[in-house]
Amino acid sequence: MFTGIITDIGTVRKIEKRGDTRFEFTTGFDTSKIVLGASISCNGACMTVIETGADWFAIEASAESLSKTTMGDLGVGSRVNLEQATRVGDELGGHIVSGHVDGVAVLTKRLPEGDSLRLTFEVSEVFAKYIASKGSVTLEGVSLTVNEVDGNTFGINLIPHTQTHTTLGSKQPGDRINFEIDMLARYVARMLGKD
Repeated sequence: MFTGIITDIGTVRKIEKRGDTRFEFTTGFDTSKIVLGASISCNGACMTVIETGADWFAIEASAESLSKTTMGDLGVGSRVNLEQATRVGDELGGHIVSGHVDGVAVLTKRLPEGDSLRLTFEVSEVFAKYIASKGSVTLEGVSLTVNEVDGNTFGINLIPHTQTHTTLGSKQPGDRINFEIDMLARYVARMLGKD
């Protein structure tokens, strides 16, 4: 489990395509404390650490992960939002995030609003019922509050801190973004027979 509070922006340092795809990320995390098998959210996708070095860690992404996320869009030098798994007793600053990406949202509009940025995203119609104004959503691993919903589009605000401490501030219209619906919304819809 994660909270959607990004604690590092890593960089892809190496990609190897074989049976699965191996990614190596440089990081500011203390990699001596990352155990093999640990979970790290990489742009919102929960990945398992398979190797570490002095300032890097490696994961392997399956074909399923590549097909459901933007992991396949990454290249050497790509910046990636990183969050280590939440430990019991850690502050839950965002919302409960599983790291199980539901699909890909597309950024359709980017407008300045004061010091903030107003971003509008479009998702598949399948996900529209899970998004509510003032509810939570996870984009590229970042816990965000939904401002408004219109069919299968929704808007969020990025304050200056989020613009500079995550990769979302550099996203442009047309960019594909990992998207996870709020876990609570998923279960409420299931209970109401809407899923």
